[in-house]
Amino acid sequence: MIEKKIGTRKEERAVLVGLVHKTQTEEQVKEYLEELAFLAETAGATAVKRFMQKLPHPDSKTFVGKGKLEEIREYVSSKNIDIVIFDDELSGSQISNIEKAIDAKTIDRSDLILDIFARRAKTAQAKTQVELAQYQYMLPRLKGMWKHLERLGGGIGTRGPGETEIETDRRIVKDKISLLRRRLSEIDKQAFIQRKDRGEFIRVALVGYTNVGKSTLMNLLSKSDVFAENKLFATLETTTRKLVYENTPFLLSDTVGFIRKLPHHLVESFKSTLDEVREADILLHVVDTSHPQYEDQIGVVNKTLQELNAFDKPVITIFNKMDLYEKNTFDPWLEEEVRAEILNELKERWENELQGNCVFISAAERRNIDELRKVILDKVRDLYRIRYPYKTDYFY
Repeated sequence: MIEKKIGTRKEERAVLVGLVHKTQTEEQVKEYLEELAFLAETAGATAVKRFMQKLPHPDSKTFVGKGKLEEIREYVSSKNIDIVIFDDELSGSQISNIEKAIDAKTIDRSDLILDIFARRAKTAQAKTQVELAQYQYMLPRLKGMWKHLERLGGGIGTRGPGETEIETDRRIVKDKISLLRRRLSEIDKQAFIQRKDRGEFIRVALVGYTNVGKSTLMNLLSKSDVFAENKLFATLETTTRKLVYENTPFLLSDTVGFIRKLPHHLVESFKSTLDEVREADILLHVVDTSHPQYEDQIGVVNKTLQELNAFDKPVITIFNKMDLYEKNTFDPWLEEEVRAEILNELKERWENELQGNCVFISAAERRNIDELRKVILDKVRDLYRIRYPYKTDYFY
């Protein structure tokens, strides 16, 4: 068998595990596992099998029941599986017990997301934020994780602190967390000063679920070259550009995407990066309209904005990927009148719910971008009029 390569590392074969219980329906778990498969692909693994089990609540020792664990073990041993990924957070003892039972590397969703962040972190700030989150995740799992990491030879879930820290004790890890917090505090102060130096410009920030097209839209609106690809968390560092529309200047920032079940420590560590969201004057909430669960994703973003105390700002909701929505929704033989009626119903529904503060676009096809620019310009000028009524040069 020919193995795919990620750089010099072979692509890992993974199985995914989800649990249907009183707070998660079967339909939800299927969707979560679909997203988990995309996360695994982003990290460099291929999900070859998915396991689901219905239980009233997770097993305290092995998360899933003994029968399901044996089923996973048999599949892992017969199919040359490298890694087992659970969609929910596991304790250190659960990881240790599962690995003993199935004899395979085991991680959870949080560990997988941290791994992706560790790979994509480029700046000193992002690297420090990810390392802090990794140590905070590790601290309550020390007993199980040292054994878990000790026998690994690299791959997903092992980037970051790594094998050199395997012998450390709880005190040293706490000291490391304190050191990283101090270092991050210093970086945050520098970033705060840089943001303050931007003057009196109105600030606009792109927010949204991960992989909805924020970076692609950033490139369109600012004519810049922000990294964008069809993978989760393509953007970790905030990118800010000065834009001038019809003699009206403002700042536009692209931010890290949100996701359901985002590890708490990661949100805490990235609060400084998300200051761009908190300090923004206007939010552009980008939505992937083609995604079957886009309404749930809107809910996740709104909840995260509430946690960041940024939910009371003016918001323009941008329904992106309308080209894919139409492709997924309409049969080729559907009459144009029926298509138009369906689209009108969609637009009328959201325009009513959002009091008209929404635009329907396709960034990939550059559809309705001029209308979007006009909506942004009108909102920016309204704020300038309120905040700086003497600066009439911004309005015309």
